[in-house]
Amino acid sequence: METLIVLFGVFIATILINWLITKRFELAFSGRMAMAVMLVFTSVGHFVFSKGMAMMISFLPHANVIVFITGIIELIAAIGLLVPKTKALTGKLLILFFILLLPANIYAASHNINLQTADYTGKGTSYLWIRVPMQLLFIAWVYFSTLSNQSKIK
Repeated sequence: METLIVLFGVFIATILINWLITKRFELAFSGRMAMAVMLVFTSVGHFVFSKGMAMMISFLPHANVIVFITGIIELIAAIGLLVPKTKALTGKLLILFFILLLPANIYAASHNINLQTADYTGKGTSYLWIRVPMQLLFIAWVYFSTLSNQSKIK
């Protein structure tokens, strides 16, 4: 839920600041800025909650290494979203990344993994009623702020 607060909060703040400065609404730029900040926020979790995140992908070899690498990938993607020449490629790769993350979330929910406490006190499969739509939102968000015709405006 914190990720949505960061995403929508930064999006609204960026729209308002941009409006005050330029008197224009630049939704694609605001969307990319919000996603970039959200990715920085979530990448911090890869380092702070690395044990719990490794539990989410314990079915893969070298789970701890993968957690750190994906945290770094999120930081690189945050930068890539804000560089005009790389935003489209970053958008395509982020959509793929978000699709690839879904099995880890399904595994964590089905095994009641709590990533923050690194134990089995998680919300269970009911969490998927929130997580799957949220993942679809992230995919749509990235598409509309990097790849759609609207994103070519700014």
